[in-house]
Amino acid sequence: MKQVKVGLGERSYPIWIGHGQLPELGGALDAVGFPRRVAIVTNPTVGDLYGEQVVAALRDGNRQVNVVTIPDGEEYKTLATLEQIYDLLIDWRFDRYCGLLALGGGVIGDLTGFAAATFLRGIPFVQVPTTLLAQVDSSVGGKTGVNHPQGKNLIGAFYQPRHVHIDVGVLATLPDREYAAGLAEVVKYGVIRDAAFFAWLENERAALLARDPAALEHAVMISCQIKADVVESDENEQGLRAILNYGHTFGHAVETLAGYGVIRHGEAVAIGMVMAARTSARLGLGSLDDVEKIAGLLRSFGLPVEPPAFPAEEYLAVMRHDKKVRDGALRLVLNHGIGAADLHQVEVPQELLDELLI
Repeated sequence: MKQVKVGLGERSYPIWIGHGQLPELGGALDAVGFPRRVAIVTNPTVGDLYGEQVVAALRDGNRQVNVVTIPDGEEYKTLATLEQIYDLLIDWRFDRYCGLLALGGGVIGDLTGFAAATFLRGIPFVQVPTTLLAQVDSSVGGKTGVNHPQGKNLIGAFYQPRHVHIDVGVLATLPDREYAAGLAEVVKYGVIRDAAFFAWLENERAALLARDPAALEHAVMISCQIKADVVESDENEQGLRAILNYGHTFGHAVETLAGYGVIRHGEAVAIGMVMAARTSARLGLGSLDDVEKIAGLLRSFGLPVEPPAFPAEEYLAVMRHDKKVRDGALRLVLNHGIGAADLHQVEVPQELLDELLI
């Protein structure tokens, strides 16, 4: 088992990364003093696969367990679903000495985290992510929230988990499309922060495509370490943390225009990263060779890299709702070659979009 620590003072927490370690969950929760009464939030697919195993691990530790099952899909990441979770917690008489456990992908993690942040003004929660995307991204860093019809993740809170429990063994049951979507976020870390990791991904693409446990543990550990380092420096995204949104401004626009759930989040991020790399090359921050290397690695993992054909003005209208907009100005995370990135204000996005969407 590997461990990464997210160092945030009194709100620090461990990330456990290993293969076949779901049975160790009870001990992990004991180590962080997690409450004895727990509600697991999951969806039918994940619940059928791993629900009994997780419930057993908790009950072996003398915990009282309830299960909340919500529909599967990005289209259910809404305030209406959140209210359903509140209703059950109230019916079960949950109090501030209880906790929530997110068992699933990013939708489950974001919803559960926001429910924990807001129910009774805050109760503890833990993340048990079951998709690669959630393991390397949404389960770490404390971003929680729900979508709004006018934009993704517009309603939410920064609220850190007590523990993140990552078992790469569960990825064996992940559909190919969902697995590839997670690899997009893994590639992102190499582009924005670690050129050596990007090169490792290029060299180990066959092992990663085969879901080799050792390769997966390494890829997840490096991804989580990079994210932890960034979050420790800028927890509430006032500066450096924005680089973690590389590809997301374009990507969220793709998701919104296509309709939530039509294009997977990781697929949209893959498209967004290539659009960002092209923008970087046009502005002289990167090169066309960088664009080809990024696009080539993403393609080798079975990911799309070309944006769907919506008009430039529609892309721009959605991007204006992005959380990085300040005083009406659009700011984009752009790569500086491979291994570095920064936030840039873009004065003429319409012209750039017209070029990018040709």
